[in-house]
Amino acid sequence: MAKGILGKKLGMTQIFSADGLLIPVTVIEAGPCTVVQKKTIENDKYLAVQLGFGERRERLFNKPAKGHFARANVKPQRYLKEIRFSAEDDFADLNVGDSVNIGIFTEGEKVDVTGTSKGKGYQGSIKRHNQARGPMSHGSHYHRGVGSLNAVGPARVFKGRKLPGRMGGERTTIQNLEIVKVDQDRNLLLLKGAVPGVKGSLVVVRKAVKS
Repeated sequence: MAKGILGKKLGMTQIFSADGLLIPVTVIEAGPCTVVQKKTIENDKYLAVQLGFGERRERLFNKPAKGHFARANVKPQRYLKEIRFSAEDDFADLNVGDSVNIGIFTEGEKVDVTGTSKGKGYQGSIKRHNQARGPMSHGSHYHRGVGSLNAVGPARVFKGRKLPGRMGGERTTIQNLEIVKVDQDRNLLLLKGAVPGVKGSLVVVRKAVKS
């Protein structure tokens, strides 16, 4: 069954299991999300629901965005993301204006979390690509360089060469994270391990595709 929800990363903490084991968890404020649009085979050639999440001052939206939300008769939302589904999924029963909350998930279930990784700025090849460094002893004048760039025949640097550059700030997905706890009263999901992004960033939690 395809299912997913939008949320905000609140940070990391740790809890104890019933066996007394310490578990590092990431706390995500997930939903409730509103169905703003529903894509159909007849109109869009695929099935999906567009979920809205988060608050934002209405005067900050432009006219096309306001019209999009007015057509659905819902309050303007800060974020919009699509969740695809198939005809036999539970999401097929959703209609515009319906609400999606964390009740669709259960403890012990595996999920995939997508977010934007932390930006690291301009980094060298060792940190960016995990390359090895040169000798650190006296006499070696090559410690953290990129290595030889010589190409005798073409006399150029090939495309795709791993070189220093901007690192992070990319769409990243962590797969098969276990849901440790579902707190429906406060709309909180506790996931075992770390998820991409900084505190307060948007994440998309979907059912694991490889579980």
